[in-house]
Amino acid sequence: MNYLKRLLLLIFVVYLLPTFASAGLWAFREKPGGWRDANWGSAHILPDTRDAQEAAVYIFSATTGGLKGAVASHAWIVTKDKGANNYVRYDKVGWGNPIRKNGWAPDAYWYSNTPQLVAEAKGAQAELLIPKIEGAIAAYPYSEPGGYTIWPGPNSNTFVAYVLRNVPELGAVLPPHAVGRDYLPDGDFWHVDADGRDLHVTLRGLLGFSAGLRSGFELHFLGLVAGIDITHPGIKVPAIGRIGI
Repeated sequence: MNYLKRLLLLIFVVYLLPTFASAGLWAFREKPGGWRDANWGSAHILPDTRDAQEAAVYIFSATTGGLKGAVASHAWIVTKDKGANNYVRYDKVGWGNPIRKNGWAPDAYWYSNTPQLVAEAKGAQAELLIPKIEGAIAAYPYSEPGGYTIWPGPNSNTFVAYVLRNVPELGAVLPPHAVGRDYLPDGDFWHVDADGRDLHVTLRGLLGFSAGLRSGFELHFLGLVAGIDITHPGIKVPAIGRIGI
């Protein structure tokens, strides 16, 4: 019984307490009343393509809206071929065409929330990665209508995490509040990234862990992620994000 009490206390302190704190802060934060009132325009983070002719890849994440915004974010992928006059943005959404292409500006606010740049690649590296990214997007198994479940997945973060696992050269892991990122396609129990540097073990994205050079060590519980970043020292706090270098 003492072990059970300690386990419940650990879950409360590590997962629930930060979630409640985030929800409390969210309740008092100024935010749009609904999606029609939100700012979906460019946050002017990316350079004008006329000034940046090299190939580029960007991974973005931004706090989402509604009640979800208290604990969750939305991620997307942006690419630009060498010499191209426009960026190409890919999102996984729960309505219309599930893999939305150029539905919004590449660096747009999401429900009025400023995007966070999770990873980027430019020049020759991006030229090599773009075909791999496009191949992973084409192979994503939940790209048809109906292939979206807000929790525990597959959702928008499941989609981007799938691409990152299959294109590990980007060296990126989605932030801890990217709920749905740990859901593995086809009900898989475990997955090793394409370069063998990260291991993911999960029960439908609800309970499991990730370990490796990119992930550090993470434990996820009901979609909430806590962990330690080793390569770039820091801690990963459920619903709040990464704190560190």
